[in-house]
This record gives sequence, C-alpha cells and structure tokens, in this order.
Amino acid sequence: MTIAAVVITKDEECNIASCLESVRWADELIVVDAESRDRTVELAKRYTPKVFVRPWAGYGPQKNFGIDQAGVDWILVVDADERVTDELRREIQTLLATGPPVEIGGYEIPRRNFFYGKWIQGGGLFPDYQLRLFRKPAGRYDDVRLHENLRLSGRRERLREPFDHYSMPTVHHHLRKMMRYTTLGADEKLKRVHHISGWTIATHHLGTMLKTLFVRGGYRDGVHGLVVAMFAGLHTFVKYAKAWERLNVRREG
Repeated sequence: MTIAAVVITKDEECNIASCLESVRWADELIVVDAESRDRTVELAKRYTPKVFVRPWAGYGPQKNFGIDQAGVDWILVVDADERVTDELRREIQTLLATGPPVEIGGYEIPRRNFFYGKWIQGGGLFPDYQLRLFRKPAGRYDDVRLHENLRLSGRRERLREPFDHYSMPTVHHHLRKMMRYTTLGADEKLKRVHHISGWTIATHHLGTMLKTLFVRGGYRDGVHGLVVAMFAGLHTFVKYAKAWERLNVRREG
C-alpha cells in the first residue's frame, strides 16, 4: 500500500526541512503553502516537486486540497513543527506492508509535545492522540477555523509509537502563537454564545490554569509545567476577553 505525507505551511522556513526529512520515506510528499514570505517554498522544493502555493483558505480546506493531490492509498498528515520518529516510521511501514483490516478507516498517533526544549508529560499533553493516518477515501476535514476535525469513515485504532511536536520553542514564540489562536478561538466561541460575563471570564481562566497544573499533573514537569499551566489559563482568558469585547462592539454598533 502507498502513502503520502501532507504538510500545510505558512512561513515555516525554520521547520520545513526537518519535517520533510522525517517523512521523505513516504511515496509522495505534498506541501500546500499559504503564500509564505520566507524561504519555505524554496526549501520544500528540495524534497518534492509537489509544492502548491495558494491563498489561505483555512486549516481544513488547505489539508483537503493537499489530500486531493495525492494518488495513494493512505494519507499521513503532519504539521510543519512535527517530526516522524524512526520508530513511528517503522510501525507505519510494517502496518501498511501487512495490510490493515478493511473495516479500519484510520489510526490515532500519540504525540510528544515539547515546550521550551522539554517534553511535557503532564498537563494533559501526553499521549495527546491525533487522528492523522487514514485511508484516502475515508477522511475529510471540516471547515472549523481552529482545531479542525477529521471526519472519518470506518473504525479507528491507535498506534504505539509517537511523533514529536516542537510547538513552543520559546516563550516569545508561545506568546505570538497564543495571540493568533485566541483570535480564532474567539471567533468560534461567538458562533455558540451571545453573552459573556466577568464571572465567566474569571472562572474559565482560573479553572483552566488549576486543572492543567493539578488535575492533569502539570506540576510534575517542574517550572516548565508551571509556565505551561499559566499560559493555558492566559490563553483561555484572552480568548474569552476578545469574544466579550466583540459582543460589546456589536451591541454599541
């Protein structure tokens, strides 16, 4: 059975080479770039001729476009800041060589998340299963602006070996990413709620931080875990605050 690795990008010159190097064993490498302003496209073309540059259409539509370009049996979706380990590669290759049961539509893969150079095992960040390996006809992404979902036909199973996610290399990077994601999160929140109180903002902020640190075991990662928990609470606070602000603007308008 054949497999294609699909990667969507936007200004990922620091990540794209390492990402594609980790999946160059795939039968096809497909990169869908959202008009990067750096060297992402140039670097990607060193690994594959299938580099497609198109305006940003959303996470789901970009990935669906990449899937449509593949002429294979199976799809492996990888983010630019993720790496497929040798152990995971061998597990996938063995799986496809033996042939998965026909009723299985896809596989969830555990993910190791690295924050500020350390693998964070607490805080609900591991095993962090991601549905990323699936039969091409069985999977399609929805059009949610943030945390898009793969709609899968057929049963799902789990792989054993994880891939690595270098999501937050520095605190500065975390701050920039948080500001972008909280805007998208506020947009999604406003599709479902029409009133946000100060109590809602405060309780969700504190609740997220405490849950990440204590209930989900973030404290076990030491100072790294504390910083991650504080950021989790801050992310929730900023998301709700942006949504609250937009509701007020609507009322005043």
